[in-house]
Amino acid sequence: MAEGDGVVTRGIRIRLDGAASESDIDALHKWLEREKPLADLARTDQLRIDEHSRTGEAGAPMGTGMDIVVAVIGGAAGAMFQGVVDQVRRSVEAWRANRREVEDGEPPQVRVEPVRPDDR
Repeated sequence: MAEGDGVVTRGIRIRLDGAASESDIDALHKWLEREKPLADLARTDQLRIDEHSRTGEAGAPMGTGMDIVVAVIGGAAGAMFQGVVDQVRRSVEAWRANRREVEDGEPPQVRVEPVRPDDR
């Protein structure tokens, strides 16, 4: 294994607002896994999509809240990272538009932000 392989060096946190249900989190997670550019990176072990318990300021879990974290691995975290962030943002907006069409009510607000691995 080359240096940096398999090591998460950058991440993207996707946080849904308090109105989000567990099914929203699950649906968005699956949507992201099916997005071709992200799926291609995951298939080559350059990216991983996980769910993490949301934590508060003191690092304690906050209820049942979950974040989706897109972990960019090893060398993929360098020059292409901003492109991955942009793709995740586009994918989230496409999911919100789709959810608006197929379910009642407004979709939850979503915040997409780069994070260090320790901040996930």
